[in-house]
Amino acid sequence: MPSWIEMVGYVASILVASTFYMKTMLPLRSFAIASNVAFLVYGYFGSLYPVLILHLFLLPLNVIRYRQVTKLLRDVREAAQGDLSLEWLIPYMRAESYRKGSTIFAKGEPADTMLYVHRGRIRIADMDGVVQTKIFERGSVFGEIGLFAPDRKRTATAIADEDTDVYSIDEDRIVELYYQNPQFAFSLVKLITRRLIEATVVPSMQGREV
Repeated sequence: MPSWIEMVGYVASILVASTFYMKTMLPLRSFAIASNVAFLVYGYFGSLYPVLILHLFLLPLNVIRYRQVTKLLRDVREAAQGDLSLEWLIPYMRAESYRKGSTIFAKGEPADTMLYVHRGRIRIADMDGVVQTKIFERGSVFGEIGLFAPDRKRTATAIADEDTDVYSIDEDRIVELYYQNPQFAFSLVKLITRRLIEATVVPSMQGREV
């Protein structure tokens, strides 16, 4: 076997070993692809057909995984720069209707759902014994803060200010989407951050969110 083929084999082995030192997926897949190419050359010119067949299989697999990782990173960047609209969640949600004056949830109740206003208006009031009011109208999401509160309870009461239709999504589904969908995860983090900033910057106008 010519010495240059042996050298290619050593390079391929070094590239494989390097993948075990990678802490993130993109560099790991990059080194894996490079090692696949090197082993293909090594296997072909060295007549090592089991090695050749193995890396003929592994190369497209690593390319697919590389593209999946890059797409995920691109989706995360787009989500981080995007708006806070969560209307796309509606197919995952359950429709509910409330008459004017109905209580959607009360302060102190377990927080197990997040809600989206489809039609009407929601009034949030009586937070920590202080009568404060915040209005949520069509397109607004509310109820998310309670899901992440230490005691997992509502910090205020939500009342239908008029006949209102909402969509709700339960905690298990939220957790599933959070881990599967980077756009949703970033939108939720941005939404909660905005709520907290509003409550801090203009406490006289915005109470703590539910």
